Amino acid sequence: MSDASLPLLGGCKCGAVRYECNAQPAMIFNCHCLDCQHFSGAPCTTAVIVAEESLSISGELTGYTTAGDNGGSVHRYFCPICGTPVAVKPDVFEGQKAIKASSLDDSSWIRPQMDIFLKSKQPWIELAEETQKFQEGPA
Repeated sequence: MSDASLPLLGGCKCGAVRYECNAQPAMIFNCHCLDCQHFSGAPCTTAVIVAEESLSISGELTGYTTAGDNGGSVHRYFCPICGTPVAVKPDVFEGQKAIKASSLDDSSWIRPQMDIFLKSKQPWIELAEETQKFQEGPA
């Protein structure tokens, strides 16, 4: 995984929500679960997992909670004005949050380490050779 220039900065499209993260990501992955497909409007979403205490978010977020494929709840946060997905908090990632890679000001350094929930991957999506592959979430 490439080291990112800190702090990581990002936010929503309209600018009402901004965040700053002062820690390197713990992991980066592409999630192909059906919920991520629905909420992103894309065949997968790229998540940048960071320590929750290193992430500072300003502005109002709206949340929506679903049951995750691994059993716990998944809390999704987005801008109530423009609808940009900003962060996700799966219960299984205790002490961590996922920043949506698409919400970063600069995502050019992103190199996902794994592809998860391939059991629901769209058949027309090609995967990078270098990522670890999991039919569900990593154990």
